[in-house]
Amino acid sequence: MDDIFTFALLCVTSFITLVNPLSVMPVFISMTGSLEKSERNKTARKATIVSFSTMVVFAFFGQVLFSIFGISVDGLRVVGSVLFFTIGYDMLQGNKVRTKSQKKDVVMDDDHDVSITPLGIPLICGPGAITNSIVLMEDASSMTKKGVLIGSMLLINLIMFLSLRASSRITIAIGETGIRVMTRLMGLIIMVIGVEFLFAGVRPFIESFMNK
Repeated sequence: MDDIFTFALLCVTSFITLVNPLSVMPVFISMTGSLEKSERNKTARKATIVSFSTMVVFAFFGQVLFSIFGISVDGLRVVGSVLFFTIGYDMLQGNKVRTKSQKKDVVMDDDHDVSITPLGIPLICGPGAITNSIVLMEDASSMTKKGVLIGSMLLINLIMFLSLRASSRITIAIGETGIRVMTRLMGLIIMVIGVEFLFAGVRPFIESFMNK
């Protein structure tokens, strides 16, 4: 019983650290500030569903998928860095991302649904969370531990959803001007995250090349 509790504590603490809802909220506000409250909530719900589904898929099939396609986590970091840098640059210029709605499309500069990319992947479920899912599933030696792992993923994404849902109140409080300022600030931060992802992903390839 103590072993299961320790494993559950490991799962929750590692995922909450890697996902970090507080760091996602400002980006979410910047990207969905022009939407109505109901649409922001739909975007938050879809993003967390995408994140949870991705974690579960990689937990069960991650190593197989990576080996079949020859993908490494470092390669995933490099791709994520390009995505982050591009989106961050648009936000820094004051451009907004298109967010698809069931009723209408809010006309913005990009042409994809932000609830899937970049919110669901890789902002919420990034390389760290994906790697953590694979590693912890390997460590889950019993069905009980596997259930604990899936439950931890569900809990973390529920916390994320509630955090993003609460951001609607923040959007109302800071107003349109505040959203514009935050959009540019978050764009700069996202670009920095992209650079960090790039160096973290490229470093192992350089070290491997130098050691040959």
